[in-house]
Amino acid sequence: MIKEERVVPVVQRKYVQTLQKLQAWDEAEKFLKKQAKSSSEQPVYKAELAVIQDLQGKKEDAQKSVNRLIDDIKKNAQQIHQIAQYLLENQHPDWTEKMYLEARKSSGSPSEYAFQLAHLYKSSGETEKMLDEYVSIAAEAHDNLVVVQNAMQDDLEKPEDFEKLEKVLLAKLQKEPNQIVYNDLLIWFYMQQKDFHRAFLQARAIDRRMKMEGQRLMEIGQISLQNKDYKAASEIFEYLVKEYPQSNNYPMARRYLVNAKEELVKNAYPVDKGAISSLIGDYKILLSELGRSPKTVEAMRSTALLYGFYLNEKDTAITLLQDAIKIARTDQRFIDKCKLDLGDIYLLKSEPWEATLIYSQVEKDEKDSPLGYDAKLRNARLNYFKGDFQLAQEHLDILKLATSREIANDAMSLSILIQDNTGLDSTGEAMSEYANVELLLFQNRDEEALEKLNHMMTTYAGHSLADEILWQQAQIYMKRGNSEVAVEKLQKIVTEYGYDILSDDAEFLIAKLKEEKLGKKEEAMEMYKNFLIKYPGSIYVVEARKRYRNLRGDTQ
Repeated sequence: MIKEERVVPVVQRKYVQTLQKLQAWDEAEKFLKKQAKSSSEQPVYKAELAVIQDLQGKKEDAQKSVNRLIDDIKKNAQQIHQIAQYLLENQHPDWTEKMYLEARKSSGSPSEYAFQLAHLYKSSGETEKMLDEYVSIAAEAHDNLVVVQNAMQDDLEKPEDFEKLEKVLLAKLQKEPNQIVYNDLLIWFYMQQKDFHRAFLQARAIDRRMKMEGQRLMEIGQISLQNKDYKAASEIFEYLVKEYPQSNNYPMARRYLVNAKEELVKNAYPVDKGAISSLIGDYKILLSELGRSPKTVEAMRSTALLYGFYLNEKDTAITLLQDAIKIARTDQRFIDKCKLDLGDIYLLKSEPWEATLIYSQVEKDEKDSPLGYDAKLRNARLNYFKGDFQLAQEHLDILKLATSREIANDAMSLSILIQDNTGLDSTGEAMSEYANVELLLFQNRDEEALEKLNHMMTTYAGHSLADEILWQQAQIYMKRGNSEVAVEKLQKIVTEYGYDILSDDAEFLIAKLKEEKLGKKEEAMEMYKNFLIKYPGSIYVVEARKRYRNLRGDTQ
């Protein structure tokens, strides 16, 4: 008997499908009406009847049948899911949507069937409706937030989809300003877009309302620093230092603020030595305020590097690093970081043997750790500077397999540079000269480096290093504040070496210089827009999209 109950619906479905193929509409309708009447617990017959009527062009009758069906099952979740599957299989998303919405109305819950509706809207390309559903789930219970974020991360594919999400959330927030979940979703959205300034504005609003004493802002500021958005990081930590001077996080926020300002100064061209001296003054105030202790040794280290790399006071830098090592005592990782810095300072002083000795110590002490790999990379770079490409390559071959992605990428980049530019040049003369230029640049001897680069551009005009030479020339002109000439050099890379690896770097940098240094914001905006199309896989895509939107005048 049980087997017969299972088989009968299958047979009847086949029978209806056969009648449909034969276009025996009257017989099919008669059969389905009879089945619907005698088997009220099987709503699929009513759904089939509506489909048959629709196929005949009886739109009004079909709609009436659907309305009766929905009215019958709107309180039965199991039947709703069953009928939804059937209607979608038969290409009726409009009826499915109506059924879910009526069932929601009947349930009294504004987010009932939201996931089902979201999937339905995704299939039909109605992105804003899909987002509305997801947002309603998050609004119903804050615990749903992570589930909703994961779902949206899977379902949002195109840049315009993300723009629609922002539009939906801002509209919701305008209507319900006290609904914190909209702020939370906006923060998450801006963090995904690496738009830390906007994330800060939303988090600050929550911070003030919920009296959170800046805890979440600390997290956003730290992520901003990690992502090299120093302007946003500086803004965030400045707010924290000003608003929460008594907070437990104050010393850390104070240090991060100076650190963010340092990166801003170091990445602004030309580098202002007066600003560097002022920054060192900020670090001195910080150390005076918080004292020299294991908690402030990072500030001492940063001060030392400013002295060594920017003010050419190498001995002062060495003394400060040695003092920091003494204060750190048992923090071996920090001590080894300082040792790597000491190696760099000795390289600045043109004492490569001292540098490699220290790098090798750290490589041995930090074996199979990211810091050990960093030490090996610096030794490889030192061998590269000296023109010993074979030994450098041996180090790099090991480092390409490093667990640290950044180290592996840096190793790969240097390895490719060596391979690409020594293969056809049996003497390696051009590569040796170029490596020497890179050493001069590391030592901040820009004038000598530029002179050598100009000579190389004439001597090795057709060499595979030509785009690299142009790139380094552009970097020097940028450091000097001569953006026009920098753009000329970069444009030559795009025009003559567009097939090469530096093409997207050059094009993005041109747009950035036009935006920030040359006052050509309209041109920059157009370049960012074209960049997104031309280089969809570039590492600069997120930054280019953010800058394009800012220049376009999207809501701040």
